[in-house]
Amino acid sequence: MPPGDLERALCGLEFPTDSNVIVGLEKADDAGVYKVSDDLAIIQTVDFFTPIVDDPYEFGQIAAANALSDVYAMGGVPKTAMNLVAFPLKDMDMSVLRQIIQGGLDKMREAGVVLVGGHSVEDKELKYGLSVTGFIHPDRVLTKKNLKAGDRLILTKPLGTGIINTAIKGGLASKEITDTVTRLMATLNRDAAEIMEHYPVHACTDITGFGFLGHIAEMVVDSGTGIRIQTDRVPILPQTLNYAGMGLLPAGAYKNREFFERHVGFAPRVDPLIQDILFDPQTSGGLLICVEGDRAHDLLQALKQKGIHDAAIVGQVEPGPKERIVVE
Repeated sequence: MPPGDLERALCGLEFPTDSNVIVGLEKADDAGVYKVSDDLAIIQTVDFFTPIVDDPYEFGQIAAANALSDVYAMGGVPKTAMNLVAFPLKDMDMSVLRQIIQGGLDKMREAGVVLVGGHSVEDKELKYGLSVTGFIHPDRVLTKKNLKAGDRLILTKPLGTGIINTAIKGGLASKEITDTVTRLMATLNRDAAEIMEHYPVHACTDITGFGFLGHIAEMVVDSGTGIRIQTDRVPILPQTLNYAGMGLLPAGAYKNREFFERHVGFAPRVDPLIQDILFDPQTSGGLLICVEGDRAHDLLQALKQKGIHDAAIVGQVEPGPKERIVVE
């Protein structure tokens, strides 16, 4: 859903409350968290979307990886999942659905997640995703908040999936970049989540539909701090800049800029095409990890040793300007 639409739709509604809710609707975070006992909380999230690649199996893998990501972003371990399926039964062969489900199952198996059920409806438009439940200790929940001046920001996957997927749909992307972006979107954020558990991480989110700057804006608003981003350090997928120059921007990029640009200040030297990429909506993007400054390089090295080679320190948290993102 475009940024702001959900907030407007829910404005004025009263929601049930419970003292055991650690993260709920009032915090606009990656997932909900409910305390079960002094040493156990459950993380709950749900995500599904229409196909972004032609291959049904790969679509299933990407959709599953994307849904699991919110649990990793909160520092948790996904345990169970339920399928969500909308399928055009009259227009598409059931073999397509079987391949999608198989892709999702294989990705869940890789993550150590058990499928415990699901729900399907007949629809004119194909959609697939998961409802996921994960475990975490109540005292170790990571949210988008809790930024501290001096922290460094580490991004674990390169940007550009929205722009490249637009090029793929237009028949303009090479097989090489198509394979690269498909593999990237299907990659779990599990390794990054497991590694960051051993470092003084103060906040985390995953970069998805609101784009890089949109998700950073959610972190910095009401934080009492500011964030500075160095664009020359931000990892970007090959050919993304060329496609952006051809005007191959998804509609979500314009909506993200419209909604979040008020929180952003661009230095004059920042290329307008780079600005577009920073607002590009991502699918199954990387984690954005906010870690204590003097441990950032150690965490980065550990990520790279694990094979997360695109990981990079892309910015830092500063005392001010408060609730602003300075991009230079």
